[in-house]
Amino acid sequence: NVNRNALGVEVTKVVGNRQLRKRLHVNIAHVRKSRCNEGFLKRVKENDQKKRDAKLQGESISVKRQPEGPKDMKIVKATEDDVEVLAPLPFIENYF
Repeated sequence: NVNRNALGVEVTKVVGNRQLRKRLHVNIAHVRKSRCNEGFLKRVKENDQKKRDAKLQGESISVKRQPEGPKDMKIVKATEDDVEVLAPLPFIENYF
């Protein structure tokens, strides 16, 4: 719903164990356009350009996203003095 200086929006409100959809009016000054789709659209444009360039060169290209994968291996070196072994204290029964 759009009024002269307000905009009708729907928000979800958690009530107990469910989400209710609430409708309310918000002043236009407090509303901004969502930017959640920008990264996707940018990636689509870049992929289309890559496909066009590859087609002109006669190559096939994969534009699928690849997972980052595991990090490189690291070796941790320490001297004997730096290593501190933590162990629980022995249990001592006290009979009074």
